[in-house]
Amino acid sequence: MSQATAISLDLIRGRMYRGAVNRCVNLLVHYPEGCAANCAYCGLAKKRPGSYREKSFIHVAWPVFPMDEIIAAINRAPRFVQRTCISMITNGKCTRATIEMTEHLSRETALPISILISPTIMKEEDYSRMCKAGADKIGIAIDLATPELFDRYRGKAVSGPHRWETYWRALDQALAVFGPLNVGAHLMVGMGETEEEMVSLMDRLWRKGVVSHLFSFFAEEGSALGNRPQPPWDTYLRVQLARYLIENELSSHDRMRFSTSAQITDFGVSPDERDRVISLGTPFMTTGCLGPDGEVACNRPFGNCLPDERQWNYPYPPNTEELALIRGALVPDSAIPERKCVAAQGAG
Repeated sequence: MSQATAISLDLIRGRMYRGAVNRCVNLLVHYPEGCAANCAYCGLAKKRPGSYREKSFIHVAWPVFPMDEIIAAINRAPRFVQRTCISMITNGKCTRATIEMTEHLSRETALPISILISPTIMKEEDYSRMCKAGADKIGIAIDLATPELFDRYRGKAVSGPHRWETYWRALDQALAVFGPLNVGAHLMVGMGETEEEMVSLMDRLWRKGVVSHLFSFFAEEGSALGNRPQPPWDTYLRVQLARYLIENELSSHDRMRFSTSAQITDFGVSPDERDRVISLGTPFMTTGCLGPDGEVACNRPFGNCLPDERQWNYPYPPNTEELALIRGALVPDSAIPERKCVAAQGAG
Protein backbone atom coordinates (compact mmCIF):
# COMPACT_ATOMS: atom_id res chain seq x y z
CA MET A 1 0.00 0.00 0.00
CA SER A 2 1.09 3.60 -0.48
CA GLN A 3 3.04 5.28 2.27
CA ALA A 4 0.22 7.81 2.73
CA THR A 5 -2.30 4.97 3.10
CA ALA A 6 -0.12 3.25 5.69
CA ILE A 7 0.04 6.53 7.64
CA SER A 8 -3.74 7.02 7.39
CA LEU A 9 -4.39 3.47 8.60
CA ASP A 10 -1.89 3.90 11.45
CA LEU A 11 0.34 1.10 10.16
CA ILE A 12 3.42 3.34 10.02
CA ARG A 13 4.23 6.64 11.68
CA GLY A 14 4.08 9.94 9.81
CA ARG A 15 2.12 13.14 9.38
CA MET A 16 0.88 15.20 6.45
CA TYR A 17 1.56 18.81 5.50
CA ARG A 18 -1.26 21.18 6.59
CA GLY A 19 -3.20 18.30 8.08
CA ALA A 20 -3.96 16.67 4.72
CA VAL A 21 -5.48 13.19 4.91
CA ASN A 22 -5.48 10.32 2.45
CA ARG A 23 -9.13 9.41 1.89
CA CYS A 24 -8.46 6.28 -0.16
CA VAL A 25 -6.78 2.98 0.69
CA ASN A 26 -4.41 2.79 -2.29
CA LEU A 27 -3.25 -0.79 -2.88
CA LEU A 28 -0.76 -2.01 -5.48
CA VAL A 29 -0.61 -5.68 -6.47
CA HIS A 30 2.89 -6.96 -5.71
CA TYR A 31 5.00 -9.68 -7.34
CA PRO A 32 8.74 -10.24 -6.79
CA GLU A 33 9.32 -10.23 -10.56
CA GLY A 34 7.56 -6.87 -10.90
CA CYS A 35 5.86 -5.29 -13.91
CA ALA A 36 6.44 -6.36 -17.52
CA ALA A 37 5.80 -2.86 -18.88
CA ASN A 38 8.48 -0.25 -19.44
CA CYS A 39 6.70 3.11 -19.34
CA ALA A 40 9.38 5.80 -19.53
CA TYR A 41 8.05 7.85 -16.61
CA CYS A 42 7.09 5.03 -14.24
CA GLY A 43 9.01 4.07 -11.13
CA LEU A 44 8.01 0.43 -11.65
CA ALA A 45 9.34 0.20 -15.23
CA LYS A 46 11.06 -3.13 -15.83
CA LYS A 47 14.29 -1.45 -17.01
CA ARG A 48 14.54 0.96 -14.07
CA PRO A 49 17.49 -0.10 -11.88
CA GLY A 50 16.77 -1.95 -8.66
CA SER A 51 14.60 -4.84 -7.53
CA TYR A 52 10.83 -4.49 -7.41
CA ARG A 53 10.90 -4.12 -3.62
CA GLU A 54 13.52 -1.35 -3.92
CA LYS A 55 11.64 0.70 -6.51
CA SER A 56 9.46 3.64 -5.52
CA PHE A 57 6.19 4.47 -7.21
CA ILE A 58 4.85 8.05 -7.28
CA HIS A 59 7.92 9.01 -5.26
CA VAL A 60 7.17 6.95 -2.17
CA ALA A 61 7.77 3.47 -0.90
CA TRP A 62 4.91 0.98 -1.02
CA PRO A 63 5.32 -1.24 2.05
CA VAL A 64 3.94 -4.75 1.63
CA PHE A 65 1.25 -6.04 4.00
CA PRO A 66 -0.76 -9.28 3.94
CA MET A 67 -4.42 -8.94 2.98
CA ASP A 68 -5.70 -9.98 6.43
CA GLU A 69 -3.76 -7.14 8.03
CA ILE A 70 -4.98 -4.67 5.38
CA ILE A 71 -8.60 -5.69 5.94
CA ALA A 72 -8.28 -5.36 9.72
CA ALA A 73 -6.78 -1.89 9.27
CA ILE A 74 -9.57 -0.82 6.90
CA ASN A 75 -12.20 -1.95 9.39
CA ARG A 76 -10.74 0.29 12.08
CA ALA A 77 -9.92 3.17 9.72
CA PRO A 78 -10.90 6.77 10.53
CA ARG A 79 -14.19 7.96 9.06
CA PHE A 80 -12.43 10.18 6.50
CA VAL A 81 -11.30 7.03 4.62
CA GLN A 82 -13.98 6.61 1.94
CA ARG A 83 -12.78 4.10 -0.68
CA THR A 84 -10.30 1.35 -1.54
CA CYS A 85 -8.50 1.28 -4.90
CA ILE A 86 -6.51 -1.67 -6.22
CA SER A 87 -3.88 -0.80 -8.84
CA MET A 88 -2.93 -3.60 -11.20
CA ILE A 89 0.46 -4.00 -12.83
CA THR A 90 1.22 -5.64 -16.17
CA ASN A 91 1.81 -9.18 -14.98
CA GLY A 92 -0.01 -12.23 -16.34
CA LYS A 93 -1.07 -13.32 -12.84
CA CYS A 94 -2.50 -9.98 -11.88
CA THR A 95 -6.07 -10.13 -13.22
CA ARG A 96 -7.02 -13.24 -11.28
CA ALA A 97 -5.34 -11.98 -8.11
CA THR A 98 -7.04 -8.60 -8.39
CA ILE A 99 -10.46 -10.20 -8.69
CA GLU A 100 -9.73 -12.39 -5.65
CA MET A 101 -8.61 -9.32 -3.67
CA THR A 102 -11.77 -7.48 -4.71
CA GLU A 103 -13.95 -10.37 -3.54
CA HIS A 104 -12.09 -10.49 -0.23
CA LEU A 105 -12.40 -6.74 0.36
CA SER A 106 -16.05 -6.63 -0.73
CA ARG A 107 -16.95 -9.49 1.59
CA GLU A 108 -15.09 -8.26 4.66
CA THR A 109 -15.09 -4.43 4.47
CA ALA A 110 -17.73 -1.75 3.90
CA LEU A 111 -15.75 0.60 1.64
CA PRO A 112 -16.56 0.83 -2.09
CA ILE A 113 -13.81 -0.54 -4.34
CA SER A 114 -12.19 0.85 -7.48
CA ILE A 115 -9.74 -0.98 -9.74
CA LEU A 116 -7.07 0.78 -11.78
CA ILE A 117 -6.75 -1.83 -14.49
CA SER A 118 -4.02 -2.90 -16.88
CA PRO A 119 -5.95 -3.31 -20.18
CA THR A 120 -3.01 -5.03 -21.88
CA ILE A 121 -3.52 -8.23 -19.86
CA MET A 122 -7.32 -8.22 -19.64
CA LYS A 123 -10.07 -10.01 -21.54
CA GLU A 124 -13.51 -8.59 -22.23
CA GLU A 125 -15.19 -10.91 -19.72
CA ASP A 126 -12.88 -9.70 -16.93
CA TYR A 127 -14.89 -6.48 -16.56
CA SER A 128 -18.04 -8.39 -15.62
CA ARG A 129 -16.02 -10.57 -13.27
CA MET A 130 -14.65 -7.47 -11.52
CA CYS A 131 -18.13 -6.01 -11.22
CA LYS A 132 -19.53 -9.25 -9.76
CA ALA A 133 -16.58 -9.40 -7.36
CA GLY A 134 -17.66 -6.06 -5.88
CA ALA A 135 -15.90 -3.24 -7.73
CA ASP A 136 -18.08 -0.25 -8.60
CA LYS A 137 -15.59 1.90 -10.54
CA ILE A 138 -12.80 1.33 -13.04
CA GLY A 139 -9.78 3.52 -13.75
CA ILE A 140 -7.73 3.37 -16.95
CA ALA A 141 -4.36 5.13 -17.14
CA ILE A 142 -4.34 6.46 -20.68
CA ASP A 143 -1.84 9.07 -19.40
CA LEU A 144 -0.82 10.49 -22.79
CA ALA A 145 -2.92 12.87 -24.89
CA THR A 146 -2.11 11.55 -28.37
CA PRO A 147 -1.33 8.18 -30.00
CA GLU A 148 2.16 9.39 -30.90
CA LEU A 149 3.02 10.33 -27.31
CA PHE A 150 1.51 7.10 -26.03
CA ASP A 151 3.71 5.05 -28.33
CA ARG A 152 6.78 7.14 -27.51
CA TYR A 153 6.53 6.71 -23.75
CA ARG A 154 4.50 3.50 -23.25
CA GLY A 155 4.57 1.50 -26.46
CA LYS A 156 6.94 0.29 -29.15
CA ALA A 157 9.41 3.17 -28.79
CA VAL A 158 10.32 2.00 -25.25
CA SER A 159 9.89 -1.74 -25.95
CA GLY A 160 6.65 -1.65 -23.99
CA PRO A 161 3.58 -3.87 -24.50
CA HIS A 162 0.89 -1.19 -24.31
CA ARG A 163 -1.08 0.06 -27.32
CA TRP A 164 -3.30 3.14 -27.66
CA GLU A 165 -6.05 1.15 -29.38
CA THR A 166 -6.12 -1.41 -26.55
CA TYR A 167 -6.68 1.29 -23.96
CA TRP A 168 -9.48 2.97 -25.91
CA ARG A 169 -11.17 -0.37 -26.45
CA ALA A 170 -10.90 -0.93 -22.69
CA LEU A 171 -12.79 2.32 -22.05
CA ASP A 172 -15.73 1.08 -24.13
CA GLN A 173 -15.66 -2.36 -22.51
CA ALA A 174 -15.59 -0.84 -19.02
CA LEU A 175 -18.42 1.58 -19.86
CA ALA A 176 -20.57 -1.29 -21.10
CA VAL A 177 -20.35 -2.97 -17.69
CA PHE A 178 -19.93 -0.16 -15.15
CA GLY A 179 -21.82 2.62 -16.93
CA PRO A 180 -21.18 6.33 -17.51
CA LEU A 181 -19.33 8.27 -14.79
CA ASN A 182 -18.09 5.03 -13.24
CA VAL A 183 -15.09 4.87 -15.54
CA GLY A 184 -12.19 7.28 -15.11
CA ALA A 185 -9.21 8.03 -17.33
CA HIS A 186 -5.90 9.03 -15.77
CA LEU A 187 -4.34 11.83 -17.83
CA MET A 188 -0.87 13.30 -17.31
CA VAL A 189 -0.05 16.89 -18.23
CA GLY A 190 3.49 17.80 -19.22
CA MET A 191 4.46 15.04 -21.66
CA GLY A 192 4.78 17.18 -24.78
CA GLU A 193 1.10 17.64 -25.58
CA THR A 194 -0.42 21.08 -26.13
CA GLU A 195 -3.11 22.48 -23.88
CA GLU A 196 -5.53 22.23 -26.79
CA GLU A 197 -4.77 18.54 -27.31
CA MET A 198 -5.45 17.82 -23.64
CA VAL A 199 -8.67 19.85 -23.68
CA SER A 200 -9.81 18.02 -26.81
CA LEU A 201 -9.10 14.69 -25.15
CA MET A 202 -10.94 15.59 -21.92
CA ASP A 203 -13.92 16.80 -23.92
CA ARG A 204 -13.99 13.60 -25.97
CA LEU A 205 -13.83 11.47 -22.83
CA TRP A 206 -16.61 13.42 -21.13
CA ARG A 207 -18.90 12.98 -24.14
CA LYS A 208 -18.35 9.21 -23.79
CA GLY A 209 -19.24 9.29 -20.08
CA VAL A 210 -15.65 9.00 -18.85
CA VAL A 211 -14.37 11.37 -16.15
CA SER A 212 -10.80 12.68 -16.29
CA HIS A 213 -8.44 12.20 -13.35
CA LEU A 214 -5.65 14.71 -13.86
CA PHE A 215 -2.02 14.27 -12.90
CA SER A 216 0.98 16.49 -13.47
CA PHE A 217 4.18 14.87 -14.65
CA PHE A 218 6.55 14.65 -11.67
CA ALA A 219 9.81 12.90 -12.53
CA GLU A 220 10.56 9.63 -10.77
CA GLU A 221 14.23 9.49 -9.81
CA GLY A 222 16.08 6.84 -11.79
CA SER A 223 13.37 6.51 -14.43
CA ALA A 224 14.06 7.15 -18.11
CA LEU A 225 12.54 10.63 -17.72
CA GLY A 226 14.12 11.33 -14.36
CA ASN A 227 15.50 14.70 -15.48
CA ARG A 228 12.37 16.00 -17.19
CA PRO A 229 10.85 19.09 -15.51
CA GLN A 230 7.26 19.42 -14.36
CA PRO A 231 4.92 21.35 -16.65
CA PRO A 232 4.63 25.07 -15.92
CA TRP A 233 2.26 25.65 -13.02
CA ASP A 234 0.03 27.99 -15.01
CA THR A 235 -0.30 25.39 -17.77
CA TYR A 236 -1.54 22.81 -15.30
CA LEU A 237 -3.95 25.30 -13.70
CA ARG A 238 -5.47 26.13 -17.09
CA VAL A 239 -5.99 22.44 -17.88
CA GLN A 240 -7.52 21.86 -14.44
CA LEU A 241 -9.93 24.76 -14.91
CA ALA A 242 -10.85 23.54 -18.40
CA ARG A 243 -11.60 20.06 -17.04
CA TYR A 244 -13.89 21.45 -14.36
CA LEU A 245 -15.79 23.59 -16.85
CA ILE A 246 -16.21 20.67 -19.26
CA GLU A 247 -17.35 18.17 -16.64
CA ASN A 248 -19.81 20.63 -15.11
CA GLU A 249 -21.26 21.42 -18.57
CA LEU A 250 -20.20 25.06 -18.27
CA SER A 251 -18.03 25.03 -21.39
CA SER A 252 -16.60 22.70 -23.99
CA HIS A 253 -13.67 22.30 -26.34
CA ASP A 254 -15.40 24.05 -29.23
CA ARG A 255 -16.36 27.06 -27.07
CA MET A 256 -12.81 27.69 -25.86
CA ARG A 257 -10.19 29.73 -27.69
CA PHE A 258 -6.51 28.99 -28.08
CA SER A 259 -3.37 30.90 -29.05
CA THR A 260 -1.24 30.08 -32.06
CA SER A 261 0.83 27.91 -29.69
CA ALA A 262 -2.36 26.06 -28.62
CA GLN A 263 -2.49 27.64 -25.14
CA ILE A 264 -5.93 28.34 -23.68
CA THR A 265 -6.76 32.05 -23.90
CA ASP A 266 -10.54 31.96 -23.40
CA PHE A 267 -12.37 29.29 -21.40
CA GLY A 268 -15.67 29.84 -23.20
CA VAL A 269 -17.37 31.49 -20.20
CA SER A 270 -17.76 35.12 -19.16
CA PRO A 271 -14.99 36.68 -17.05
CA ASP A 272 -17.38 36.81 -14.08
CA GLU A 273 -18.21 33.11 -14.40
CA ARG A 274 -14.55 32.23 -14.81
CA ASP A 275 -13.67 34.20 -11.67
CA ARG A 276 -16.53 32.59 -9.74
CA VAL A 277 -15.31 29.10 -10.60
CA ILE A 278 -11.70 29.96 -9.73
CA SER A 279 -12.86 31.24 -6.33
CA LEU A 280 -14.38 27.85 -5.56
CA GLY A 281 -10.91 26.32 -5.40
CA THR A 282 -12.42 22.96 -6.30
CA PRO A 283 -11.05 22.82 -9.88
CA PHE A 284 -7.50 22.76 -8.52
CA MET A 285 -7.99 19.93 -6.06
CA THR A 286 -7.14 16.33 -6.91
CA THR A 287 -9.60 14.58 -9.21
CA GLY A 288 -10.33 10.90 -8.72
CA CYS A 289 -13.01 8.37 -7.79
CA LEU A 290 -15.69 9.64 -5.43
CA GLY A 291 -16.55 8.23 -2.03
CA PRO A 292 -20.04 7.61 -0.60
CA ASP A 293 -20.05 11.22 0.63
CA GLY A 294 -19.90 12.48 -2.96
CA GLU A 295 -16.43 13.99 -2.54
CA VAL A 296 -13.18 12.83 -4.17
CA ALA A 297 -11.90 9.86 -2.20
CA CYS A 298 -8.76 9.16 -4.23
CA ASN A 299 -7.05 12.44 -3.35
CA ARG A 300 -3.42 11.18 -3.50
CA PRO A 301 -1.86 13.79 -1.17
CA PHE A 302 1.32 15.29 -2.64
CA GLY A 303 1.51 12.71 -5.40
CA ASN A 304 2.28 15.41 -7.98
CA CYS A 305 4.70 17.64 -6.08
CA LEU A 306 6.37 18.30 -2.77
CA PRO A 307 4.33 20.13 -0.11
CA ASP A 308 4.44 23.87 -0.81
CA GLU A 309 2.15 26.88 -1.23
CA ARG A 310 1.96 26.09 -4.96
CA GLN A 311 0.68 22.59 -5.57
CA TRP A 312 -0.20 20.83 -8.78
CA ASN A 313 -3.06 18.94 -7.07
CA TYR A 314 -4.33 20.38 -3.79
CA PRO A 315 -5.40 17.57 -1.41
CA TYR A 316 -7.57 20.06 0.50
CA PRO A 317 -9.45 23.26 -0.46
CA PRO A 318 -6.91 25.98 -1.32
CA ASN A 319 -6.88 28.74 1.30
CA THR A 320 -7.12 32.47 0.64
CA GLU A 321 -3.40 32.90 -0.02
CA GLU A 322 -3.28 29.89 -2.33
CA LEU A 323 -6.34 31.09 -4.24
CA ALA A 324 -4.66 34.47 -4.74
CA LEU A 325 -1.65 32.73 -6.29
CA ILE A 326 -3.91 30.65 -8.53
CA ARG A 327 -5.92 33.65 -9.64
CA GLY A 328 -2.76 35.60 -10.45
CA ALA A 329 -1.42 32.74 -12.59
CA LEU A 330 -4.67 32.51 -14.56
CA VAL A 331 -4.99 36.20 -15.53
CA PRO A 332 -5.33 36.16 -19.34
CA ASP A 333 -2.43 37.58 -21.33
CA SER A 334 -3.99 39.84 -23.95
CA ALA A 335 -0.73 39.83 -25.89
CA ILE A 336 -1.28 36.23 -26.99
CA PRO A 337 -2.94 36.13 -30.43
CA GLU A 338 -6.22 34.22 -30.42
CA ARG A 339 -7.81 32.03 -33.05
CA LYS A 340 -10.94 29.96 -33.38
CA CYS A 341 -10.64 26.54 -31.82
CA VAL A 342 -10.04 23.69 -34.22
CA ALA A 343 -10.00 20.00 -33.41
CA ALA A 344 -6.67 18.89 -31.99
CA GLN A 345 -4.80 16.41 -34.12
CA GLY A 346 -3.85 13.03 -32.72
CA ALA A 347 -6.51 12.65 -30.04
CA GLY A 348 -7.32 9.36 -31.78
